Amino acid sequence: MRSLAYFSQIALTLLVAVAAALLCQWLRTPIPWMIGPLLATACMSVGGAPTRSSGHLRNVGQWVIGSALGLYFTADVGQLVLSLWWAILLGIAWALVMGFSFGLWLHWRNAANMPELSAKHMRATSYFASAIGGASEMTLMAERYQARTDLVAASHSLRLVLVVVCLPFGMQWFQAHWGLQVNSNLLPGPRIWLWPGIFYLAMATGAGALFMAFIKRNNPWFMGPLVVSMGVTLAGIQWTAIPSEMSNMAQLFIGISLGVRFERDFLHTAPKWLLSVAVGTFGMLLASIAFGWALAWGTGLHPATLILGTSPGGIAEMAITAKVLELGAPVVTAFQVCRLMAVLLIVGPLYRRLELPD
Repeated sequence: MRSLAYFSQIALTLLVAVAAALLCQWLRTPIPWMIGPLLATACMSVGGAPTRSSGHLRNVGQWVIGSALGLYFTADVGQLVLSLWWAILLGIAWALVMGFSFGLWLHWRNAANMPELSAKHMRATSYFASAIGGASEMTLMAERYQARTDLVAASHSLRLVLVVVCLPFGMQWFQAHWGLQVNSNLLPGPRIWLWPGIFYLAMATGAGALFMAFIKRNNPWFMGPLVVSMGVTLAGIQWTAIPSEMSNMAQLFIGISLGVRFERDFLHTAPKWLLSVAVGTFGMLLASIAFGWALAWGTGLHPATLILGTSPGGIAEMAITAKVLELGAPVVTAFQVCRLMAVLLIVGPLYRRLELPD
């Protein structure tokens, strides 16, 4: 049984997160329902406040966002994504090269400062800390090769938060100064929410999430609803849209789950390592901007869409940014999903091929 203190901490965290989201909304910051809770809970956690998230709430957030993103995949969008297969493959190769380069940077900057790690363990730590994959998956892989999992987890948390905070502001500036015109073909099929359509969608996507969890797939509460919602939309069935209030709630839960990762001793975890992670992350962001621009020239899509699609952020977070700012969410989702799947499949075997004796 959970204690009263456990639920009180969750309730307090939710109240602070809602207040932060409303403040960011008033300040007109981009993605206020994710960035506000993220920054507020991160600051509280680092300051020692008793913040707490629930895995169930994050699952609900991913469920809603996955379902909402699947609604974008109309038949026209499906044809567009298929026509971009070559660009998606380039995006996968880009993610692998970018992650490997990031790992070389981390190793070069930190190997001399960590004599307690053998050369083999230092290579493993740098490699898995820099792979552009999910934090939990990369940390589990790192554990198999005796890497320092605390540094790996901290690296992914810091990279993700920096990307999630910086990119939306950049995209907002992009829209304001470049007059981005939304392609109506990249907007979701159904535009209003309907009953009982919302119930049908919830049941179908919930079943998809449970099935993905049963077969032990990665990110089941995001991937299951996404696949089901995508299949329903591609079949021409338009049950309902997702209410904006539900989307805001989902962003709130995801923002909280990111913010509580930063515990009080986070900044004391190898500060030079964290500084090199931050510098490397900004370098990857700049490189992704250049690469996204080049892909936009080759595909005819807007640079903002391809920058989000190839940036080193998380699937849900980058897709939320594209959805809220109307920057081609289905294309961004396709790029990010394919990138994550490829990284999870390739990174482990590639490390075994590259691994050198101590």
